[in-house]
Amino acid sequence: MSFSSLFESGESARNKSHFATIVSLAQSSGIKEEEKVMLQRFKSVLDISDADFEDIMKDPSKYPVTPPNTTEERIQWLHDLFKIVFADHRMDEPEHRLLRKYAVALGYNDADAEYLVERSIEIFNGHLNLEDYRYLLNKNR
Repeated sequence: MSFSSLFESGESARNKSHFATIVSLAQSSGIKEEEKVMLQRFKSVLDISDADFEDIMKDPSKYPVTPPNTTEERIQWLHDLFKIVFADHRMDEPEHRLLRKYAVALGYNDADAEYLVERSIEIFNGHLNLEDYRYLLNKNR
């Protein structure tokens, strides 16, 4: 750990953690052009520096999952993860496994993680806004 990272804000560390999770999902099936575009967008939204971007792209596993503090943030993160998975309009088995793993790492118990991932797969088409996603995710539960 570098000296400067000792003074990193909690939000910055969570953003890097979240971005590393997104990169891991993208890399699990080989990064496609649509995912590259999405990664650049997340880089900007999460305020990831160019140096951190390069470091995370080389080895996202160096950044452990630092779960968000609120349910609202967890849903946002899950939504972001599905956006990167469905950027190429398909999901493969490694991405599916990682989504379940990250849902648990975000703080959901096994049963809730399984439900959220399976329900999200049923409803997610890669173009839902956060409000629609949140509504559909909790519908009939």
